[in-house]
Amino acid sequence: MVFREMLVGYVRVSPSDVPQNADLQLVALRQAGIDDRNIYEDRASGRVDDRPGLTKCLGFVRPGDVIIVWKLDRLGRSLLDLISIICTLLEKDVGLRSLTENIDTTSSTREFQLRLFDALAQYERSLIQERIKAGLEAAKRQGRRGGRPRRIDSEKLDVVTGLLALGKSVSAVARAVGVPRSTLVDALRRSPSTLLG
Repeated sequence: MVFREMLVGYVRVSPSDVPQNADLQLVALRQAGIDDRNIYEDRASGRVDDRPGLTKCLGFVRPGDVIIVWKLDRLGRSLLDLISIICTLLEKDVGLRSLTENIDTTSSTREFQLRLFDALAQYERSLIQERIKAGLEAAKRQGRRGGRPRRIDSEKLDVVTGLLALGKSVSAVARAVGVPRSTLVDALRRSPSTLLG
């Protein structure tokens, strides 16, 4: 891919930035040769999904263009989000440069950098899975269990078993207690005193 060097800048200022202005980022992007008309900006936390400036920036760039950011954390909310954006840029044949980290996907080391990002994304996914597993195990040791709260508690289950004992159908009982039939069947299977055959 030959990059024609249409340079496009992206700036994000979050509430935690002190001071809360984009001056530092804007100066760096201007020094990199970006025209102010080609700089897109968001003023939002990295946790916010709605970033209209980034959306406009990604919609503006064409194959061969290069997006320049001051730092990678201005572009992605997380490592996985950053990888997703980089993959989008790859699909569009758009380059990415980060001035602070000295990363340039338009250079001869492009393939190496992309493989490195992919490896980091896999590493981040593994860390997330480990954290979830450790959190669930810690909760279990404290007598709590993970997952969604059950829709049928023990009090409601007593009502269910009473209605079933009176000869009501499972579907009728499910409607009576306001849960889907499949939820009721699952609860009865888990219950040691199930009346479900």
